[in-house]
Amino acid sequence: MKHATDDALDRLEPLLRRLRAIDGLHERTRGTFTNRSRAFLHFHEDPAGLFADVRLADDFDRHEVTTAAQQRRLATAIERHLAR
Repeated sequence: MKHATDDALDRLEPLLRRLRAIDGLHERTRGTFTNRSRAFLHFHEDPAGLFADVRLADDFDRHEVTTAAQQRRLATAIERHLAR
C-alpha cells in the first residue's frame, strides 16, 4: 500500500483541516502529523480506498477514511485520545 498522493490528500482536505485544528498535532508535511515530536498519523491509498495509520496506542492501527463518516469517526477518536 503506497503513501497517499496529493490527489488523494485533496480528497481528504476536510479531514486534514479538522486535524490541523487539534491541539497537540503538528503537520510536518501535508498529511503527516506528529504528536510531541513522535510520528502519529499518516495516510495511504490503494484500490480498496483511503486509509490512515494512527498511533492511538503503542503501535499504529489502520483505519479506513474513504467516506466522510469514516473521516469523522477518525477525527473524533483522535480528539478524544489527545484530550486525555
